[in-house]
Amino acid sequence: MRIFFTGGSGKAGRHVVPWLIEQGHRVTNFDLVPLDAPDVHNLTGDLTDAGQVWGAMSQHADFDELEDGKGVKPYDAVVHFAAVPRVMIRTDAETYRVNVLSTYNVLEAALRLGIRKVIFASSETTYGICFADGEVKPLYVPVDEDHPTVPHDSYAMSKVVNEATAKSFQARTGADVYGLRINNVIEPHEYAELFRAFAEDPALRRRNIFGYIDARDLGHMVECCLQTDGLGYEVFNVANRDTSVAPPSTEIADRFYDGVERRSGLDGRETFYSIAKAQKMIGFSPKYAWRDELGLT
Repeated sequence: MRIFFTGGSGKAGRHVVPWLIEQGHRVTNFDLVPLDAPDVHNLTGDLTDAGQVWGAMSQHADFDELEDGKGVKPYDAVVHFAAVPRVMIRTDAETYRVNVLSTYNVLEAALRLGIRKVIFASSETTYGICFADGEVKPLYVPVDEDHPTVPHDSYAMSKVVNEATAKSFQARTGADVYGLRINNVIEPHEYAELFRAFAEDPALRRRNIFGYIDARDLGHMVECCLQTDGLGYEVFNVANRDTSVAPPSTEIADRFYDGVERRSGLDGRETFYSIAKAQKMIGFSPKYAWRDELGLT
């Protein structure tokens, strides 16, 4: 597939783009800075400028595309990961502005240009737990896509608005538009750097609902979405199968979720961030686990 990818130079994108290229896709990365990776085609620009977004999606990606003399080839799909990635990097208002406006511009350009598949990054923060002022507990665990999304911060607000925008564009066009509520992205080198501390102090992972998603498994999730047609508008939680802490999930629930409804048996170290929908509907099957990465049983 010919894929237009935004934010490929970011923490998640710099792993997902090479993964997609390895699957045989041709990927154009549109970002403020280029991605230094084999076989990626880079365009630099500003997603908050609608004209730049339209132009980037409707021009040649590299010199080889000039050879057949048949004009610009259309993209088969858009994957939109670009964003201010959390609060407290820019001002709250600027975080909201950039994330909402860029997503609107991407959706408008893609769907008016006739692209029939858009995959966009939403966030675990939509559930209102990650960046809450103080402790907020989920209404039930595991948290699934039906859990209310009532965020308290500008980043999560922008993601909820982006979901509403995406749903509206999908209703207007009938295209496939899939939102990924991505849990805390972990790069391979971060297991050795971070996870022993998480194992010793599970409280460090409370705001992430004790979950994580390996950047390589996130690439697999995007591929699952690319290969699944006809769902219309859907949102999916994206995480690995297990928690990011050492104790069994029942023990974590007893300590951190006293009084919170439990909707499953929480077997073993089952994630509190349900991925059952993605597993059932699009065949998501994450394979990486932090204990394996650290050589633990």
